[in-house]
Amino acid sequence: MAIDQVKALTFDVFGTVVDWRTTVIREGRALGEAKGLTVDWEAFADAWRGGYGPSMNRVRTGELPWTKIDDLHRTILDVLLEKFEITGLSEEEKVHFNRVWHRLDPWADSVGGLLRLKSRFVIATLSNGDVALLTNMAKHAGLPWDCVLSAELARHYKPDPEAYRTTAGLLGVEPDEVMMVAAHPGDLNASAKVGFKTAYVDRPLERPGREKGLVAEGDFDFVAKDFHDLADQLEC
Repeated sequence: MAIDQVKALTFDVFGTVVDWRTTVIREGRALGEAKGLTVDWEAFADAWRGGYGPSMNRVRTGELPWTKIDDLHRTILDVLLEKFEITGLSEEEKVHFNRVWHRLDPWADSVGGLLRLKSRFVIATLSNGDVALLTNMAKHAGLPWDCVLSAELARHYKPDPEAYRTTAGLLGVEPDEVMMVAAHPGDLNASAKVGFKTAYVDRPLERPGREKGLVAEGDFDFVAKDFHDLADQLEC
Protein backbone atom coordinates (compact mmCIF):
# COMPACT_ATOMS: atom_id res chain seq x y z
CA MET A 1 0.00 0.00 0.00
CA ALA A 2 1.03 3.64 -0.47
CA ILE A 3 1.99 4.56 3.08
CA ASP A 4 2.63 8.17 2.00
CA GLN A 5 -1.15 8.62 1.91
CA VAL A 6 -1.44 7.98 5.65
CA LYS A 7 -1.26 11.09 7.81
CA ALA A 8 -2.40 9.81 11.20
CA LEU A 9 -2.19 6.64 13.24
CA THR A 10 -5.00 6.00 15.72
CA PHE A 11 -4.52 3.48 18.49
CA ASP A 12 -6.68 1.18 20.47
CA VAL A 13 -5.32 1.50 24.00
CA PHE A 14 -6.46 -1.23 26.42
CA GLY A 15 -4.37 -4.27 25.57
CA THR A 16 -2.71 -2.68 22.55
CA VAL A 17 -0.73 0.10 24.25
CA VAL A 18 -1.11 -0.78 27.94
CA ASP A 19 -1.04 -4.03 29.90
CA TRP A 20 -4.35 -3.78 31.74
CA ARG A 21 -4.31 -7.30 33.17
CA THR A 22 -0.96 -7.17 34.98
CA THR A 23 -1.73 -3.74 36.42
CA VAL A 24 -5.19 -4.67 37.70
CA ILE A 25 -3.90 -7.90 39.26
CA ARG A 26 -1.02 -6.09 40.98
CA GLU A 27 -3.25 -3.39 42.45
CA GLY A 28 -5.81 -6.02 43.48
CA ARG A 29 -3.15 -7.96 45.34
CA ALA A 30 -1.96 -4.79 47.08
CA LEU A 31 -5.54 -4.03 48.12
CA GLY A 32 -6.00 -7.59 49.33
CA GLU A 33 -2.86 -7.46 51.45
CA ALA A 34 -3.89 -4.14 52.95
CA LYS A 35 -7.41 -5.32 53.79
CA GLY A 36 -6.71 -8.94 54.64
CA LEU A 37 -8.64 -10.29 51.64
CA THR A 38 -8.15 -13.68 50.01
CA VAL A 39 -9.17 -13.25 46.37
CA ASP A 40 -8.26 -14.86 43.06
CA TRP A 41 -7.16 -11.56 41.55
CA GLU A 42 -6.39 -13.09 38.15
CA ALA A 43 -10.00 -14.25 37.87
CA PHE A 44 -11.19 -10.91 39.22
CA ALA A 45 -9.25 -8.96 36.60
CA ASP A 46 -10.54 -11.16 33.79
CA ALA A 47 -14.12 -10.82 35.03
CA TRP A 48 -13.81 -7.04 35.30
CA ARG A 49 -12.55 -6.81 31.74
CA GLY A 50 -15.10 -9.40 30.66
CA GLY A 51 -17.93 -7.10 31.71
CA TYR A 52 -16.65 -4.32 29.47
CA GLY A 53 -18.21 -5.45 26.18
CA PRO A 54 -21.66 -6.35 27.56
CA SER A 55 -21.81 -3.04 29.45
CA MET A 56 -21.04 -1.04 26.31
CA ASN A 57 -23.63 -3.06 24.43
CA ARG A 58 -26.28 -1.92 26.91
CA VAL A 59 -25.44 1.65 25.88
CA ARG A 60 -25.29 0.72 22.20
CA THR A 61 -28.75 -0.87 22.26
CA GLY A 62 -30.34 1.99 24.19
CA GLU A 63 -30.88 0.01 27.39
CA LEU A 64 -28.69 2.64 29.06
CA PRO A 65 -28.25 6.30 28.08
CA TRP A 66 -24.76 7.41 27.10
CA THR A 67 -22.55 6.31 30.00
CA LYS A 68 -18.79 6.86 30.11
CA ILE A 69 -16.42 3.97 30.71
CA ASP A 70 -15.48 5.11 34.21
CA ASP A 71 -19.09 4.69 35.26
CA LEU A 72 -19.49 1.38 33.45
CA HIS A 73 -16.33 0.13 35.16
CA ARG A 74 -17.79 1.12 38.53
CA THR A 75 -21.05 -0.70 37.83
CA ILE A 76 -19.12 -3.86 36.95
CA LEU A 77 -16.88 -3.43 40.01
CA ASP A 78 -19.85 -3.22 42.37
CA VAL A 79 -21.21 -6.49 41.00
CA LEU A 80 -17.82 -8.20 41.29
CA LEU A 81 -17.29 -7.06 44.87
CA GLU A 82 -20.40 -9.03 45.79
CA LYS A 83 -19.57 -11.99 43.56
CA PHE A 84 -16.06 -12.35 45.02
CA GLU A 85 -17.33 -11.62 48.55
CA ILE A 86 -15.09 -8.60 48.97
CA THR A 87 -16.26 -6.56 51.94
CA GLY A 88 -14.91 -3.85 54.19
CA LEU A 89 -13.99 -1.33 51.50
CA SER A 90 -14.83 2.31 52.08
CA GLU A 91 -16.35 4.35 49.27
CA GLU A 92 -13.01 6.15 48.93
CA GLU A 93 -11.23 2.81 48.49
CA LYS A 94 -13.75 1.69 45.87
CA VAL A 95 -13.32 4.93 43.93
CA HIS A 96 -9.53 4.58 44.04
CA PHE A 97 -9.61 0.96 42.91
CA ASN A 98 -12.02 1.80 40.08
CA ARG A 99 -9.52 4.34 38.83
CA VAL A 100 -6.88 1.63 38.38
CA TRP A 101 -7.86 1.90 34.72
CA HIS A 102 -6.35 5.41 34.77
CA ARG A 103 -3.04 3.96 36.03
CA LEU A 104 -2.36 1.15 33.59
CA ASP A 105 1.27 0.48 32.74
CA PRO A 106 2.49 0.42 29.12
CA TRP A 107 3.96 -2.57 27.34
CA ALA A 108 7.76 -2.39 27.30
CA ASP A 109 7.89 -1.25 23.66
CA SER A 110 5.01 1.23 23.80
CA VAL A 111 6.67 4.52 24.71
CA GLY A 112 9.77 4.05 22.54
CA GLY A 113 7.76 2.70 19.64
CA LEU A 114 5.23 5.52 19.81
CA LEU A 115 8.00 8.11 19.80
CA ARG A 116 9.38 6.56 16.62
CA LEU A 117 5.96 6.49 14.95
CA LYS A 118 5.29 10.06 16.09
CA SER A 119 8.34 11.21 14.14
CA ARG A 120 6.45 10.59 10.91
CA PHE A 121 2.75 10.54 11.73
CA VAL A 122 0.23 12.24 13.97
CA ILE A 123 -0.50 9.69 16.69
CA ALA A 124 -3.75 9.72 18.64
CA THR A 125 -5.84 7.47 20.82
CA LEU A 126 -9.06 6.00 19.48
CA SER A 127 -10.27 4.21 22.56
CA ASN A 128 -13.54 3.52 24.30
CA GLY A 129 -11.96 4.95 27.44
CA ASP A 130 -13.16 8.44 28.28
CA VAL A 131 -10.98 11.48 27.71
CA ALA A 132 -10.11 12.01 31.39
CA LEU A 133 -9.13 8.36 31.79
CA LEU A 134 -6.93 8.40 28.70
CA THR A 135 -5.32 11.68 29.68
CA ASN A 136 -4.50 10.46 33.19
CA MET A 137 -3.18 7.19 31.77
CA ALA A 138 -0.92 9.06 29.35
CA LYS A 139 0.44 11.14 32.23
CA HIS A 140 1.03 8.03 34.35
CA ALA A 141 2.62 5.93 31.61
CA GLY A 142 4.48 8.65 29.72
CA LEU A 143 2.56 8.01 26.50
CA PRO A 144 3.53 10.70 23.96
CA TRP A 145 0.22 11.23 22.17
CA ASP A 146 -0.23 14.19 19.84
CA CYS A 147 -3.93 14.10 20.64
CA VAL A 148 -6.19 12.21 23.07
CA LEU A 149 -9.41 11.23 21.31
CA SER A 150 -12.13 8.95 22.56
CA ALA A 151 -15.38 7.30 21.58
CA GLU A 152 -16.81 9.63 24.24
CA LEU A 153 -16.51 12.48 21.72
CA ALA A 154 -18.67 10.60 19.23
CA ARG A 155 -21.02 9.24 21.91
CA HIS A 156 -20.70 5.92 20.16
CA TYR A 157 -18.57 3.05 21.35
CA LYS A 158 -16.36 1.10 18.99
CA PRO A 159 -17.03 -0.81 16.82
CA ASP A 160 -19.82 1.63 15.83
CA PRO A 161 -18.72 3.40 12.63
CA GLU A 162 -19.44 6.81 14.14
CA ALA A 163 -16.49 6.38 16.51
CA TYR A 164 -14.05 6.04 13.61
CA ARG A 165 -15.62 8.70 11.39
CA THR A 166 -15.74 11.24 14.21
CA THR A 167 -12.07 10.66 14.99
CA ALA A 168 -11.02 11.20 11.38
CA GLY A 169 -13.09 14.38 11.27
CA LEU A 170 -11.56 15.72 14.48
CA LEU A 171 -8.10 15.08 13.06
CA GLY A 172 -9.06 16.94 9.87
CA VAL A 173 -8.29 14.02 7.57
CA GLU A 174 -10.19 11.61 5.37
CA PRO A 175 -10.77 8.06 6.65
CA ASP A 176 -8.37 6.64 4.06
CA GLU A 177 -5.64 8.90 5.47
CA VAL A 178 -5.86 7.18 8.86
CA MET A 179 -4.41 3.85 9.96
CA MET A 180 -5.97 2.08 12.93
CA VAL A 181 -3.46 0.24 15.12
CA ALA A 182 -4.85 -2.46 17.40
CA ALA A 183 -4.28 -5.88 18.89
CA HIS A 184 -7.93 -6.80 18.29
CA PRO A 185 -9.04 -7.91 14.81
CA GLY A 186 -12.64 -6.83 15.38
CA ASP A 187 -11.57 -3.24 15.98
CA LEU A 188 -9.46 -3.26 12.82
CA ASN A 189 -12.20 -4.82 10.71
CA ALA A 190 -14.70 -2.21 11.87
CA SER A 191 -12.31 0.64 11.08
CA ALA A 192 -11.59 -0.81 7.63
CA LYS A 193 -15.30 -0.69 6.81
CA VAL A 194 -15.21 3.11 7.06
CA GLY A 195 -12.02 3.35 5.00
CA PHE A 196 -9.18 3.24 7.54
CA LYS A 197 -5.96 1.41 6.79
CA THR A 198 -5.14 -1.24 9.38
CA ALA A 199 -2.13 -2.43 11.39
CA TYR A 200 -2.36 -5.44 13.68
CA VAL A 201 0.10 -5.57 16.59
CA ASP A 202 0.35 -8.88 18.41
CA ARG A 203 -0.01 -8.82 22.20
CA PRO A 204 0.09 -12.49 23.21
CA LEU A 205 0.39 -11.70 26.93
CA GLU A 206 -2.83 -9.68 27.07
CA ARG A 207 -4.83 -12.72 28.15
CA PRO A 208 -3.75 -16.20 29.27
CA GLY A 209 -4.57 -18.95 26.80
CA ARG A 210 -5.03 -16.45 24.01
CA GLU A 211 -5.20 -18.14 20.63
CA LYS A 212 -1.86 -18.20 18.87
CA GLY A 213 -1.60 -17.08 15.27
CA LEU A 214 -4.67 -14.90 15.65
CA VAL A 215 -4.06 -13.26 12.29
CA ALA A 216 -1.91 -14.02 9.30
CA GLU A 217 0.17 -11.75 7.11
CA GLY A 218 -2.20 -10.27 4.56
CA ASP A 219 -5.23 -10.12 6.86
CA PHE A 220 -4.45 -6.43 7.43
CA ASP A 221 -2.28 -3.81 5.73
CA PHE A 222 0.46 -4.42 8.30
CA VAL A 223 1.06 -7.17 10.86
CA ALA A 224 3.69 -6.46 13.51
CA LYS A 225 5.04 -8.17 16.60
CA ASP A 226 5.31 -4.86 18.52
CA PHE A 227 5.49 -1.10 17.97
CA HIS A 228 9.16 -1.14 17.07
CA ASP A 229 8.49 -3.74 14.39
CA LEU A 230 5.66 -1.55 13.08
CA ALA A 231 7.98 1.49 13.08
CA ASP A 232 10.54 -0.51 11.10
CA GLN A 233 7.93 -1.44 8.52
CA LEU A 234 6.72 2.15 8.27
CA GLU A 235 10.32 3.40 7.99
CA CYS A 236 10.19 5.57 11.09
